[in-house]
Amino acid sequence: MDARSIIAKLRRHDVPDAAELSWFAQGLADGGVSDAQAGAFAMAVCMGALGAEGRAALTLAMRDSGDVLSWDLDGPVIDKHSTGGVGDCVSLMLAPALAECGAYVPMISGRGLGHTGGTLDKMEAIPGVTTQVGQERLADIVSNVGAAIVGATAQIAPADKRLYAIRDVTATVESLDLITASILSKKLAASPDALVLDVKVGSGAFMKTPDEARALATALADTANAAGCRTSAVITDMNQPLASSLGNALEVAEIMRALTSGEVSLLSELSSALGGVLLKDAGLSASVEEGTATIAEIIRDGRAANRFGRMIASVGGPVQFVDNWARFLPEANVIQEVTARETGYVATIDGEALGLAVVALGGGRQVESDEIDPAVGLSDVVRLGAKVNKGEPLAVIHASREDAARLAEAALRQAITLGDTAPEVPPLIHERIGT
Repeated sequence: MDARSIIAKLRRHDVPDAAELSWFAQGLADGGVSDAQAGAFAMAVCMGALGAEGRAALTLAMRDSGDVLSWDLDGPVIDKHSTGGVGDCVSLMLAPALAECGAYVPMISGRGLGHTGGTLDKMEAIPGVTTQVGQERLADIVSNVGAAIVGATAQIAPADKRLYAIRDVTATVESLDLITASILSKKLAASPDALVLDVKVGSGAFMKTPDEARALATALADTANAAGCRTSAVITDMNQPLASSLGNALEVAEIMRALTSGEVSLLSELSSALGGVLLKDAGLSASVEEGTATIAEIIRDGRAANRFGRMIASVGGPVQFVDNWARFLPEANVIQEVTARETGYVATIDGEALGLAVVALGGGRQVESDEIDPAVGLSDVVRLGAKVNKGEPLAVIHASREDAARLAEAALRQAITLGDTAPEVPPLIHERIGT
């Protein structure tokens, strides 16, 4: 076999067989496939379709390109993944809440991709935190703390690690086949007993329409279930940022306010809903509704905050982070309020445009080598349907320089549209698949 013949086969819209996909995944992992060949492979897959069988074969090939973890614990191993949105920091809230229920959560996460923020980048906005830990250290953290949010080691799905970075800079992020294989190769390598997939739909998601989101949710759930992992998918709304902040440290601040105040928010509502599905699928609650109520109470009464603090300390963060989080998080040099030029209702929010504005501020990567500024981003973003009077704030920009803030302001004004009447705000949860 050789990479050129496999790429040529894809270009002809023929699906490589399992052996060919396994060979290519191993080449990604060990360097036998060049960057140019990896990019051509990604583009060929993006321009065609592997189908259910080819998608499953690529997923398992990428999973098996490295180590597959095993566990000896006194409770179920469970996990969650989001397909990517803006202001989506649910993982930071949900992982510790699930650990409080007696589950174990080895959450292998990723960095920012395209216009969406990365969970690892958010974790590393906390001083001292390192998300790259070895497998022995991961096992120790999961056993003692109950939850860990870490990056894939060089031994976990190495084929995906290589392809993931190439997709980000070759405009091949949106491929259903590549998204499925990327997500599940890492998730299945952690050997969870149950998995819930948060599939976003709307302006801030990769999947803009309900049909696209349903296709991805079904592909993910079917592929994971076929691999022996009990998996459900929940299609959730991303027609506006989930949190009112976008940017790494700003989203951590949003999480800490939610965990320590006990106030109900879209973040806590979605965390509870996803947690309820997982607890039911893992046998830790009798129903989704019971599990949802359990997670909501754990978030409300501060138990999730305390567990979060233990999780942060276990990966090098400040021991007293929960008590003094505002003191530890970095702040931007330029903080500028953007106000409405007219009175109206927030009619639409282009979440992708907002996400790209944060990337341009330095809160994400335009090429793999870019360093992220954890302090920059947007906060206090208005919500869909809200009435905004002339002169009232649409959002607050956090930038490193004034010229960057001006560019972000222009992008923000283009992304938020005001109208004469309040729009119908979409539901937070559109559909549940598999439970």
